[in-house]
Amino acid sequence: MGDKLAHKKIAILVADGFEESELTKPQQALIDEGATTYIISPSKGIVRGWTSNNWGDEFMVDVPLKDANPDDYDALLLPGGVMNPDKLRRFPEAVAFVKDFFSKNKPVAAICHGPWMLVEADVVKDRKITSFSSIKTDIVNAGGNWVDMTVVVDGNLVTSRKPDDIPAFNEQMIKVFSG
Repeated sequence: MGDKLAHKKIAILVADGFEESELTKPQQALIDEGATTYIISPSKGIVRGWTSNNWGDEFMVDVPLKDANPDDYDALLLPGGVMNPDKLRRFPEAVAFVKDFFSKNKPVAAICHGPWMLVEADVVKDRKITSFSSIKTDIVNAGGNWVDMTVVVDGNLVTSRKPDDIPAFNEQMIKVFSG
């Protein structure tokens, strides 16, 4: 265990259908560096992951979205999964939550389909971003500079393409979140 993120509070925003490995592996990397993580969701009580082609495990929601204040957190993690950001972007509170991190220049890490929330929050213009390839057009149409790279760091924003990229994603996320 390290202490690069000691005393840091990290919000993890998800809805049912998040890619389970994109929550659990980055979350464990954050905890291993001393961070305290909070699963935030519009769902009450539990939120359910997705693995391969099936529903995955259930996770306790630490803070309901309606009670979440971005000022309480030092950074934000946005896991992917197709269903997850598609559901989240229908909640104005979720979009505002994401946008607030950018307005306060707080670090954000998004992987796979997670950058869909960045598009919805209107924060990708003129940023270099990667994501799962199927949302490339959405990012480009929102003014982002989409690239096909394992991990991209643009200021306080870290993005990656898919679960295979998690090791590199975690490394850069920890570096940016600890800065």
